[in-house]
Amino acid sequence: MDQVDLQAPPIAAEQRPDRQGAEAFTPEALREAVLAKLTYSVGKDPVAASQRDWFLAVAFATRDIVVDRWMHSTRETYADDRKRVYYLSLEFLIGRMLYDSMTNLGIVEPMRAALSQLGVDLAVLRRIEPDAALGNGGLGRLAACFMDSMATLSIAAHGYGIRYDNGLFRQVIRDGWQQEIPEDWLAFGNPWEFARPESNYAIGFGGQVVAVQGAGDKMRHEWRPAETVQAVGYDTPIVGWRGRHVNTLRLWSARAPDPLNLDIFNAGDYIGALADRVRAEAISKVLYPSDATPAGQELRLRQEYFFASASLLDLVRRHLKQHREIRSLGDHVAIQLNDTHPSISIAELMRILVDLNGVDWDEAWAITKAVFSYTNHTLLPEALESWPVPLMERLLPRHMQIIYLINAAHLDGARKNGHTDPGLLSSVSLIDEHAGRRVRMGNLAFIGSHKINGVSALHTDLMRKTVFHDLNTLYPDRIVNKTNGITFRRWLMEANPRLTNILVATIGEKVLDDAEALKGFAAHADDPALHEQLALARRSNKVALGRYVAERLNARLDPDALYDVQVKRIHEYKRQLLNLLETIARYNQIRSNPMRDFAPRVKIFAGKAAASYTQAKLIIKLAIDVARVVNADPTVRGLLKVVFLPNYNVSLAETIIPAADLSEQISTAGMEASGTGNMKMALNGALTIGTLDGANVEIKEQVGDDNIFIFGLTAQEVEARRAKGLDSSDIIAATPLLREALDEIAAGVFSPDDPGRYRGLVDIVTHHDYFMVCADFQAYWDEQIRVDERRRDKASWWRASAINTANMGWFSSDRAIKEYAREIWNAPFKDVH
Repeated sequence: MDQVDLQAPPIAAEQRPDRQGAEAFTPEALREAVLAKLTYSVGKDPVAASQRDWFLAVAFATRDIVVDRWMHSTRETYADDRKRVYYLSLEFLIGRMLYDSMTNLGIVEPMRAALSQLGVDLAVLRRIEPDAALGNGGLGRLAACFMDSMATLSIAAHGYGIRYDNGLFRQVIRDGWQQEIPEDWLAFGNPWEFARPESNYAIGFGGQVVAVQGAGDKMRHEWRPAETVQAVGYDTPIVGWRGRHVNTLRLWSARAPDPLNLDIFNAGDYIGALADRVRAEAISKVLYPSDATPAGQELRLRQEYFFASASLLDLVRRHLKQHREIRSLGDHVAIQLNDTHPSISIAELMRILVDLNGVDWDEAWAITKAVFSYTNHTLLPEALESWPVPLMERLLPRHMQIIYLINAAHLDGARKNGHTDPGLLSSVSLIDEHAGRRVRMGNLAFIGSHKINGVSALHTDLMRKTVFHDLNTLYPDRIVNKTNGITFRRWLMEANPRLTNILVATIGEKVLDDAEALKGFAAHADDPALHEQLALARRSNKVALGRYVAERLNARLDPDALYDVQVKRIHEYKRQLLNLLETIARYNQIRSNPMRDFAPRVKIFAGKAAASYTQAKLIIKLAIDVARVVNADPTVRGLLKVVFLPNYNVSLAETIIPAADLSEQISTAGMEASGTGNMKMALNGALTIGTLDGANVEIKEQVGDDNIFIFGLTAQEVEARRAKGLDSSDIIAATPLLREALDEIAAGVFSPDDPGRYRGLVDIVTHHDYFMVCADFQAYWDEQIRVDERRRDKASWWRASAINTANMGWFSSDRAIKEYAREIWNAPFKDVH
């Protein structure tokens, strides 16, 4: 959204979009706008319109309002010459946009009234919209929250990513097993995007690098790719709170330069004629294609370079159009790398500066470091990407040369500063010489950025001590902490209007603009009348979730039970298995001790396992097997229910999170970078049970020890235990509840059709308990009993719930983005209050 006439007359003050509040959009005006869109954009008569037709008409009418403000925001950015922020992320999990856009514009109620006049239900239309399949989990959802906050704070920002045709995958459960099928979210178009065929860049792969005589005695290097793929931009406007500012999310779609090889086609090879097109378009087909094969690894690298190169060429074009001088890039541009996926951007910007714009190497390197900053999201080795040197040399030959040169200068600088230890130099090198030569992309992102941030206090501390210890020795001032945040617009106001209304009635409308105003809610935490209101709101949310579960799983949930929720990506370190072992132990105790006073519980699981992650998929199968056995057993007497909800996404999260009583954040300490699901559920009043990991540490500091359930080994204790060995046989022998649960799993109690299905899983937990499932089991069980006890004390429970909501203001993504803007990007922003 930057193709604007800079000479256009300014908008009069009374006509400016930021001066037009929701009061400018009456039900009558919106009704006429929707009818016009239905007729002229959808091509339907109201008499014949389907629900999808009405959805499109409402989306187009809402989009028109957004576009007016988008154009104003773009003109204002050019006129003010504001520093621009570019957020590069392989994922943007933006979810459904209709209700989100209307909420931020303040037109939900007038639009609801307008549609009511037409006999149309806004709630029905909201459910018709597909989730945008542009992400997987926390990484992509964080990027979406950050885009919302950058618009809310009037930061001149662009998001850059890939327009995936089929996303990650749609998860379906067949015979209890996860199956992956393509998402089809674009099958009938996307009403929120604008194709930008003029924003079209040729992205090269392969070929050779030749030395060419330049001016004077200088030699310059010219990359002559063997293959090119066209990157075509699609723009989606992202509107901030109250519609004051709108930014652009530009996503790249891959196209072949020639859609059809006509000579091959006319020779009768109709499939072969499409080969180049299929190869090119594979780049933007799916998120995270399996890298289990060499072809999969190559496709991953092609994806990452494709979107990084297109984004950098685009932002450099924009900069030169406005400022004419490439050397001023560092003064006007900040680029944030969201994890290691876009790290090839470091080498690509050097190529653009040196090869395409004639900037001297040292000056280009200074510019590169000035513009880039890098967010690390994990300490897991597989997430700190590395690529085989032969693959890089074949696919990106010029970039490999540039990486070698960067590495040489980097290591020379370390030696000159007295760092001569061979072990340290090997550790900080961009090339890993062990077990095959590989390019360390995390190291490249680190040395090419002026700031590197972790996403929680614990994670940042562990970064300094572990994965980036040696680089931190060389560059001690680069690592900083920026704890993640969430947008309250979506995760409170949209997802939980009942709680939002209670907050507004209790502490006033200021809470809608200022997350820190939530603190005032704590003064009312002991009010019995408030407890009753909170309980009624929660129960209504549970009833809504129960309707969804009944429709999808044909299962009935008790809205008066405690809803115990673990919804996140399925991974061994997130320890869904620990939760399942406690579930089985609880099941056994309910049956064998009928006089024991267990609080009725509904255990809710949801999340996707990576397509090639066999162990995670087995854990999903176990959850479904346990649910089948528990839910069919009449001796449980309604005290326990287990459900696994398929195809977890943003929209499903918006239904589950407001209904949660207990938030399961039970990762192995030291392995979760931050987590944002913990923030969302605590904001909605759920109490957290968790380890001292990620942002749980900071949540505990905010809400107080009495309002959170903490258990288990610390990160330091985990490392110490691992050093002593991973066999848990002694622990299992000394823990009867755990032993019984594991024995039942291994014996096939939950898999009578295949008794040996889980023996391998039990063997791993018993003899190679890397994720400390057995080590933490007893502490977890004891804490769950404390949860039962707390639940029976209604006043204590609802007081703690209110305290959690009241103290989540600090976890707003607005706060996080202000910190980035002040301390990393040096970019101006406007507060919302």
